[in-house]
Amino acid sequence: MSDIAPSLCGLVLAAGAGTRFGGPKALAVSDDGTPWIAHAVQVLTDAGCRRVVVALGAAAAEAGALVPPHAETVVVADWAEGLSATLRLGLRTAVVRRPDAVLVVPVDTPGMPVSAVQRVIEAVSAPWADVLAQAVYRGEPGHPVLIGADHVEPLAASLSGDRGARAYLTTHGALEVECGDLWSGADIDTR
Repeated sequence: MSDIAPSLCGLVLAAGAGTRFGGPKALAVSDDGTPWIAHAVQVLTDAGCRRVVVALGAAAAEAGALVPPHAETVVVADWAEGLSATLRLGLRTAVVRRPDAVLVVPVDTPGMPVSAVQRVIEAVSAPWADVLAQAVYRGEPGHPVLIGADHVEPLAASLSGDRGARAYLTTHGALEVECGDLWSGADIDTR
């Protein structure tokens, strides 16, 4: 890792309707009562993100009340078009203040520890704006994903439908960072 600390912006993807889950995951809370959104924001903040943006869509008004006050929200008007719309607007909002890179996590990973995010950050080196890295769990792609600022616009332009960044990350040789010893990497799709 570089000795120079990067300027990082966190991005929480929380816009979907959660049809398999039974409702918007942005409204979900853990057994201890912690909103999943609050957990995601805290993990990114604790890992060193100076700014965190939460992309909301379905149930945006209700979900917005769960976002910690130090985080920002952006409402994705076309969230129903799929993950690509949320990721595209979220990334473009995240880079408005010109961070070196954006750390992306979905709201449905309430088990994600700060250590997984830190490991991905520590695995890369400058120049930060050109970084592409992704946590993997026993070789399977997962989150967080670290996207250097120089990749944001080309990635955003490549997105369509209900697909995320996987194809772009693969094509551009994203660094895979094994985090399977830290947690399962599982996202939660059903209750």
